[in-house]
Amino acid sequence: MTTMIGPLQRAIAVGGDRPAVTCGDVELTYAQMWERTRRLAGGLRALGLETGDRVAIVAGNCHRYLEIYQGVPGAGLALVPLNQRHSLAELRYALNDSGTKVLFAGGDLIERDADAGGPLSGSVERVIDLDDGYERLLAASEPVDFPDGVAEHDLAGLFYTGGTTGAAKGVMLTHRNLVANAFHFQTCCTFGPHTRWLVVAPMFHAAGSIAVLATVWHAGRHVMLGAFDPGAALDLIAVHRITATLVVPTMLAAISEEQLARPRDVASLELISHGGAPVATETLRRAHLAFPGAQLLHLYGATETSPIATTLPNEQSILDTPRVRSCGQPAVGVDIAVLADDGTPAPTGTVGEVAVRGANVMAGYWNKPDETARVLVDGWYRTGDLGYQDDEAYLYLVDRAKDMVVTGGENVYSTEVEDVLYRHPAVLEAAVVGVPDGRWGEAVHAVVVTRAPAASQPDLEAELMAHCRTLIAGYKVPKRIEVRDEPLPKSGAGKILKRELRAPFWSGRDTLVAGT
Repeated sequence: MTTMIGPLQRAIAVGGDRPAVTCGDVELTYAQMWERTRRLAGGLRALGLETGDRVAIVAGNCHRYLEIYQGVPGAGLALVPLNQRHSLAELRYALNDSGTKVLFAGGDLIERDADAGGPLSGSVERVIDLDDGYERLLAASEPVDFPDGVAEHDLAGLFYTGGTTGAAKGVMLTHRNLVANAFHFQTCCTFGPHTRWLVVAPMFHAAGSIAVLATVWHAGRHVMLGAFDPGAALDLIAVHRITATLVVPTMLAAISEEQLARPRDVASLELISHGGAPVATETLRRAHLAFPGAQLLHLYGATETSPIATTLPNEQSILDTPRVRSCGQPAVGVDIAVLADDGTPAPTGTVGEVAVRGANVMAGYWNKPDETARVLVDGWYRTGDLGYQDDEAYLYLVDRAKDMVVTGGENVYSTEVEDVLYRHPAVLEAAVVGVPDGRWGEAVHAVVVTRAPAASQPDLEAELMAHCRTLIAGYKVPKRIEVRDEPLPKSGAGKILKRELRAPFWSGRDTLVAGT
């Protein structure tokens, strides 16, 4: 199996003069991208980086991100793509935990960091502005050949999940993991020289970069959208004759409504893949109405699976059948099992824990051997998701473990937000759940019990929200904090019964299709 630089090497051989990427006014051929990635590799070596060192990036989608995504692993280094919406505390945690040597950062982050006294520069050796600083690095560097010694089992990237309080985990994805995922993706949709992929989901997510290697392999074109806007996305589809993209459900809903209200010429669009969160059946119906010529493809998986585990192609053809509520069947090259409590396969139709096996499954969690051992068992990745399979191996999820909230395609771990709430002296008990939200799919909702009577603290909700904003990213801050005097409902073992807190919000809601 090849490594992360293999697809670019093939693209040079079969179509060096073909357009590789369009980003605003910038357009690069594969030959130009090849030269720039070789200069990037030379520049990083000139900075003293050695095989296995980590290089982080915090930025929006752009052509430089595409070069770094391929060039850093190709040079034998490990890429650390970080969420640009994270707080400085969260970013510093990941940079320290990964031992990052060089950080490429967008201008907004550099300004935010400077205003806070430069805490990020204290955790890495070099912070490089992704605009001028990046171009100066390339201009001053000699292009080098990518080393032949990089192996498929070497670390290609650390993709962080979770937050600042110990929940954050660096998912170790090898060259083999990411290349295998590219193979798997090509079995469920068509890639070729004609492919024009709109990169709209953020590339710091495994899903955002899901099609990079497959598109490059065939010398297709990437069109970059730096920040999501439904009108801008549709304009790019029309102008550049986009053939395929991946969106999270909130994006799917937004572009569908925009297209229905103000139609563009989207006849070129062949594929809309989606994942990252649950999606309502009505959203799929609206998408099919807005884009009748496009196949809807549902992908389920996790960062730990690089990320594809199951696929549900031609979703538009089953909108009126029960199978639209499934995640689809195992991707070609991936094994799915539903396990009973004792670890044995559960009978068909019986709920158990979903497990995944394949070349796409991560090597483990960075510096977390105990957590790795809990989820990698006998060659299987134990997802923690609960579901069942029917007699044709279609997977149906019934619950998400770890009480994760998926809001606008972003994963929010309830325990992380609860930990922050518990740091406030007024809070005695706290529980965080996901509740329905028309825009974001789910919203973060907190219920707290206070030490003093709630009536004596009329401004506590605003105070708690302000407290949260200083410690976690804005999308993790609860949209509402419900303050109570009575204790939260608990099981006989003393665990808070979150299902009772969720129930009033979800009662009577349309069944949701589980997402990545």
